[in-house]
Amino acid sequence: MSAEASVGSHAADSAQSAVSQPAFHNTDEFSNRGLLGSKYVKLNVGGSLHYTTVQTLSKEDSLLRSICDGGTEVSIDSEGWVVLDRCGRHFGLVLNFLRDGSVPLPEDHKELDEVLKEAQYYRVQGLVQHCLSAMQKQKDVFETVCRIPMITSAKEEQKMIATCRKPVVKLQNNRGNNKYSYTSNSDDNLLKNIELFDKLVLRFNGRVLFVKDVLGDEICCWSFYGEGRKIAEVCCTSIVYATEKKQTKVEFPEARIFEETLNILIYENGRGSGPGGLHLLDSRGSASSLGAEEEGATGGERRVRRIHVRRHIMHDERGPGQQTVYKD
Repeated sequence: MSAEASVGSHAADSAQSAVSQPAFHNTDEFSNRGLLGSKYVKLNVGGSLHYTTVQTLSKEDSLLRSICDGGTEVSIDSEGWVVLDRCGRHFGLVLNFLRDGSVPLPEDHKELDEVLKEAQYYRVQGLVQHCLSAMQKQKDVFETVCRIPMITSAKEEQKMIATCRKPVVKLQNNRGNNKYSYTSNSDDNLLKNIELFDKLVLRFNGRVLFVKDVLGDEICCWSFYGEGRKIAEVCCTSIVYATEKKQTKVEFPEARIFEETLNILIYENGRGSGPGGLHLLDSRGSASSLGAEEEGATGGERRVRRIHVRRHIMHDERGPGQQTVYKD
């Protein structure tokens, strides 16, 4: 046989061999037909490496079972790793659920939502239901908890009130900001104001935002806000004059505080917008008792009702017949 015939015969054999064998890509990736009949699987999920069995991946009718059965094509690199283009942060949790049928879930709501997204992507319905149940429990717990923000700065207070779409009630309680001694009933009245604040929080939870302020200048003062502005204020302290000294008196105007809380509900869900709500609020304010002061410009501009307790501006601890009255 001549050299030319030998070369031609060799070329024909090579061409026939190329037709009979499957062609692979130059990237050394091929479909997952190699998983058929395998017992162990190596998974590369976004750079996170996992080694498991086909039996574990096939426990639920999921995307992972479809990969093992050949129903879903994936890429396998030259070292036999099944490459999944997915973040591998929570994939270990998905595998543990398939292994054990249950798994502890993260308490953080954001992380729990990420786990739910992964479970939905891999179509692991058992884990999906597990995540949804955990989210529902968290929601039930959050709905039954009254959260009371504590103001830490004036800038934070302004931003909180300006951005809140609910009416706001603020209790300013700063007992340390007092240079005079308290009268005999002041401590009890101060506690009564705090107790009333807690009761109002429970009663109007979800409808009104209640905040506490322990940094202000007032010892005990209630402020009521609607649509980002102050509507009314009830100051519960006054200076009284006893013999040879001044004292701080704290009152507990429960009826007035409760009335202003009900008034502020006009601004719930934006119902105070427009002249109707403002007219109703101003008409209620016009019926205020003596001691109520309105502050603001004229010409139809909105005003702040300031209610200061002045019923007991004079006080003396001495017995009857020995008292000396000092007027403010």
